[in-house]
Amino acid sequence: MTEVPERGIRVRILPMGEFAWLVETDDLDSVLALESALDPLIHRARGVWADVEDLVPAARTLLVVARPGTDLDVLAHEIRDVAATTDPTPPTTATEVVEVPVRYDGPDLDTVAAHTGLSTAEVVAAHTGTPWRVAFSGFAPGFAYLVGGDPRLAVARHTEPRTHVPAGAVGLAGEFSGVYPRESPGGWQLIGTTDLVMWDADRDPPALLTPGTTVRFTQVPT
Repeated sequence: MTEVPERGIRVRILPMGEFAWLVETDDLDSVLALESALDPLIHRARGVWADVEDLVPAARTLLVVARPGTDLDVLAHEIRDVAATTDPTPPTTATEVVEVPVRYDGPDLDTVAAHTGLSTAEVVAAHTGTPWRVAFSGFAPGFAYLVGGDPRLAVARHTEPRTHVPAGAVGLAGEFSGVYPRESPGGWQLIGTTDLVMWDADRDPPALLTPGTTVRFTQVPT
């Protein structure tokens, strides 16, 4: 079912398994704004919101996970009502700041410079000059999708992913930046490396970068 409110966030709500709704939106800002609007309802735990276990944001969707036995029709109605009255601009709030030191020695630094029309020094300055925000996590445990950086750094992924990207590689893809938490295949444009551990199962929480965290990249000598 597709909802087009006169104001607020446009959503399309689809069933996902037996106890969840997948809420499709127009863009990432709408996802983050809707998540911010729903989260306090879940914490207050009144009515059907007491049965919601988790919100899982992604680039264009928000997964709303409920407990078995939840009246999903009522939940969908509530989601639509909240979306219709929510400003699609995500709120700006003070968050934890994590500084990520980076050696800008990535194999794609020159390629990014060529694509953006910037010098390599300007690419570094753009990456470090603007705070980023963790929008959501995915791909691998500890991999955070960072948004809000300098828009000049928007570059396409590689058409053929690398088979091996080292842990700590710092990359760009589309509007996002991110740090690979472990060695894996990957298609992002790699511009640097950090020694910070993104995922540690013995840490609480295991992920260094959690949704909502502000990230500041700093340059260190190569």
